[in-house]
Amino acid sequence: MAKILGLGNALVDIMTRIDNDNVLAELNLPKGSMQLVDGATSAKVSEKTEQFEKKLASGGSAANTIHGIAKLGVETGFIGKVGKDETGAIFKNDMLSAGIKPLLLESNTESGKAIALVSPDSERTFATFLGAAVELSASDLNIEQFNGYDIFHIEGYLVQNHELIETAVKLAKQAGVKVSLDLAAFNVVEANLDFLKRIIAEYVDIVFANEEEAKAYTGKTPKDALNEIAEQCETAVVKMGKDGSFIKNNGNVYKVGVIDVNPIDTTGAGDLYAAGFLSGLVKGKSFNECGRWGALLSGKVIEVIGAKMEESTWNYIREQL
Repeated sequence: MAKILGLGNALVDIMTRIDNDNVLAELNLPKGSMQLVDGATSAKVSEKTEQFEKKLASGGSAANTIHGIAKLGVETGFIGKVGKDETGAIFKNDMLSAGIKPLLLESNTESGKAIALVSPDSERTFATFLGAAVELSASDLNIEQFNGYDIFHIEGYLVQNHELIETAVKLAKQAGVKVSLDLAAFNVVEANLDFLKRIIAEYVDIVFANEEEAKAYTGKTPKDALNEIAEQCETAVVKMGKDGSFIKNNGNVYKVGVIDVNPIDTTGAGDLYAAGFLSGLVKGKSFNECGRWGALLSGKVIEVIGAKMEESTWNYIREQL
């Protein structure tokens, strides 16, 4: 049976529904932004929002993707770093309960957490404390972690750590594993463009990008960006939100639509698209079908707050697939 390994920031998402936007102004958090904060600021945000309804779950882009893949019955593992604290235990237990093998390293630093403040109009504002997650380094990796897997999936948020990414993709290739990369954020792409272009051309087999990331990478519109990215890897995927997605593999282009949804929160949409696509791929589905799997998962996840769906929704997804 095919197996998929993920590498990413091990964060606990704390989805917090606020009743108005005043608290954002008090905390100096621009509405709709993703702010990296230190431990003291994270604690202040927690204190200021303690009266609001909260929902906790393991998070981080690659972790969300691996969680979705595991829910579709594929054997999975995840490499990340957590602290020796309650937050780290929550992350690990959430992985275990989903059937994911947690290849987690531990730090004396506090575990990372992403506090997502969800406004009444569903706009999300993130205060993210990376904590122990950002301490994951090249020296933490070894070939044994990769042996036995078929696909290795990386989140683009790690790309700032060039040594970590380059070591990871080299080990994956040594182990005979295909490499999948989700570009994750257009500003990260812009800041690491030369490095990304070299890594993708030399080591990456599958690239996922949304419209903004694809433009940051190529300077082109989605279809043209797809063609350029596909010249550098085996399979390129460009996601365009409500306009669906383009897939290109070995010169063949596939256009995939979306499902009808009632959108509430777009958290995890790209991560779950990758989960559906990669699951279909290792199960031998056509590229049209892989895209349809991605569209179904990404469509259903935006109907809930956060990147995790109820078991009843997963039952519906599995029936549809």
